[in-house]
Amino acid sequence: MLLSLIALLAAAPAPALNPPDTTLILNAVVVDGTGAPARRAAVRLAGGRIIAVGALVKAPGERLVDARGLVLAPGFIDTHAHYDDSLLAQPAALPAVSQGITTVVVGQDGDQPYPLADFLKRLDGAPAAVNVAAFAGHGTIRRRVMGDDFRRAASASEIEAMRKLLEGELSAGALGLSTGLEYDPGIYSATDELLALARTAAAARGRYISHIRSEDRRFYSAVSELLTIGREARLPVQLSHAKLAMRGLWGSAPKLLARLDSARKVGINVTLDVYPYTYWQSTITVLFPARNFTDSAEAELVLSEVAAADGIRITAAPDRALVGRSLAEIARAAGEAPAVTLMRLAQQSDSMERGSDGHDYIAIVGTSMVEQDVAALLAWPQANVCSDGASDGGHPRGYGAFPRVLGRYVREQKVLSLENAVRKMSSLAAAHMGIADRGTIAAGMRADLVLLDPRVVADRATPANPTAPAAGIVRVWTNGVEVYRDGQATGARPGMVLRRGQR
Repeated sequence: MLLSLIALLAAAPAPALNPPDTTLILNAVVVDGTGAPARRAAVRLAGGRIIAVGALVKAPGERLVDARGLVLAPGFIDTHAHYDDSLLAQPAALPAVSQGITTVVVGQDGDQPYPLADFLKRLDGAPAAVNVAAFAGHGTIRRRVMGDDFRRAASASEIEAMRKLLEGELSAGALGLSTGLEYDPGIYSATDELLALARTAAAARGRYISHIRSEDRRFYSAVSELLTIGREARLPVQLSHAKLAMRGLWGSAPKLLARLDSARKVGINVTLDVYPYTYWQSTITVLFPARNFTDSAEAELVLSEVAAADGIRITAAPDRALVGRSLAEIARAAGEAPAVTLMRLAQQSDSMERGSDGHDYIAIVGTSMVEQDVAALLAWPQANVCSDGASDGGHPRGYGAFPRVLGRYVREQKVLSLENAVRKMSSLAAAHMGIADRGTIAAGMRADLVLLDPRVVADRATPANPTAPAAGIVRVWTNGVEVYRDGQATGARPGMVLRRGQR
């Protein structure tokens, strides 16, 4: 059995060391992130890197960690995370490290801290417990060029102005361009605008990651747009938090994956990330892609095909009395039809989003997917795991996504092997983001590591308690420094800023 206690490893001559500066992890079952079978090995760390893996013995004075037969894996890389606003205020990054995440990629869905150079410089001076990489956000750039007059196609001169801003963000170290095409202002952009910006990202050897234009009614045309951008701009493209979020799409994951496989065969480098839940979180306005908030037929379509009234739950709103309640409950209390309640709340949220600061809105969790599709997406060879989480979100993915994969889809359902799941959380994620020297356990790699117990690892966060830390994540190291141990953040902040093209 994988987790049987390991006898002390065979002795090997110890190299010349400065023992106080080294750490030796003994008695580990190493799952190295490549997908290779788990093996018994010891791992030595020094200077923030892994310096040896194999049959090692403790040197005098060296720090020793007895892994006790637990699994040692590379630190997980979250390719779609929303910690942009919290890393400086909450540098311990407990939602991430308690999942085993050691690197987060922000600037998602077309939204980024602007200017990126300032944000990354602040993190250089005040690091977090995790490493941070970022995309440049199309929506942020579009709004800076077009202001509040963004509900239209951009002119050629405006697109050129966006290109210039994007060049600056890429020079600051952005991994590439992210888009959020169900959100304002990205929803109003034309494909030609996206292509011009994607070509700018490609020229800098960046990549393109997209919350596509539709995850329900016009899903396959939105996928086609993503593939067109990958083909025409000649850069890697990633489908963000992939989902089939409509009754009419349920069970069609094989169709989607066949389409992506066909695209890859003709040279389009398309990949995806996915989180392991059948429900999502967003603003209530995304349920109306035409922004037709008074259209009762559209509201009825939402409730019959996208998410039922009892499957839509308010997670954030200025009116705190709404939070935690389903749309069905709110409608009953108001004595109105759920479609009327939906339109009313969407109009309120749209008005708040158009306000002076745009920070107030109504956020919801919507149940729109089915397990068989989630499992199929996870199993696709070019799918990596993400959380789409935030430190203060109302969705349990913020604290539970990665352990949920390990508990539910590895141990319980056996959709993935442990080795393949870890690969999807580490080396494959690093490859999809263009992040070097992280994601595997090998000499010379950065010492981002997670020690976990695969017998009990599981998510404990729920919609009712979305901030409950996971079980089974025992210890976590970022750049060789322990940041999480036995349920607590250590307070250490060894994270690094990861800029495109830098090691």
